[in-house]
Amino acid sequence: MAPDEGAVLKLRAADAEDLAVISACLQDALVTVRDLAYASEERTFLLVANRFRWETGFRPAPGEIPYQRTLCGITFGEVAAVSYSGFRRSDDGRILSLLAIRPGNRAIHLEFSGGAVIRLEVGRILCHATDLGDPWPTPWQPRHDLDEAP
Repeated sequence: MAPDEGAVLKLRAADAEDLAVISACLQDALVTVRDLAYASEERTFLLVANRFRWETGFRPAPGEIPYQRTLCGITFGEVAAVSYSGFRRSDDGRILSLLAIRPGNRAIHLEFSGGAVIRLEVGRILCHATDLGDPWPTPWQPRHDLDEAP
């Protein structure tokens, strides 16, 4: 079954269960540090991710490239403050690999490989994720060691 290239992810999260769905869709997304932004006056944290399209299935026709990636815009609303750990915000070219998005006590944690974390202090869960543009083929599927579970 060939992936539906016309399918666009467009999700909204208002609680922990919704956020778990967005987290699953964004697992293994690649985020360049320069593509992170906090608009304090709007109380919004934004990022653009190069996400692996897990939802497309993995049974390509012979000769087809089986996997796809696409750009995805993610926003978090009602953000009072943002803190970064495990990387320098000034490392514009650094690429982070997203493992999970987890709710906490009045916070949302974006957890990346290598121990990098972005902590968003929030009034409530309010997240939107929307694919941007057309997907492109990739021959590589992300892999995880069992000992490296998020």
